[in-house]
Amino acid sequence: MLAGSPAFHGFSVDDIPAARAFYADVLGLEVSEENGMLWLHLAQGTRTLVYPKRDHAPATYTVLNFPVPDVEAAVDALVERGVAFEHYPGIDDPKGIQRAWGPTIAWFTDPAGNVCSVIEE
Repeated sequence: MLAGSPAFHGFSVDDIPAARAFYADVLGLEVSEENGMLWLHLAQGTRTLVYPKRDHAPATYTVLNFPVPDVEAAVDALVERGVAFEHYPGIDDPKGIQRAWGPTIAWFTDPAGNVCSVIEE
């Protein structure tokens, strides 16, 4: 029944202007605003809804993964733009890059505390 629906996903934030500045100005994504909510326009026509929630609690999982050809280069470029990367237990890399198991990946948070990643293609 829903197979042909142009589904999208979304997540909440506690501050729409801060989210807009982060996703547009820091990450360089195309962002539009409608009815007090944001649309992130991602590659290949993918859209993500970012909506305000007064009692927002950051997601306890990764809400957005950005595939990149070189995680270390992406981390370096994002750090230059002011992004701080998470340093999780068991990951000894000084940049917070996980290289030991699975794909090479590094995590960072948006201003609302939601987790995003750059993950090697």
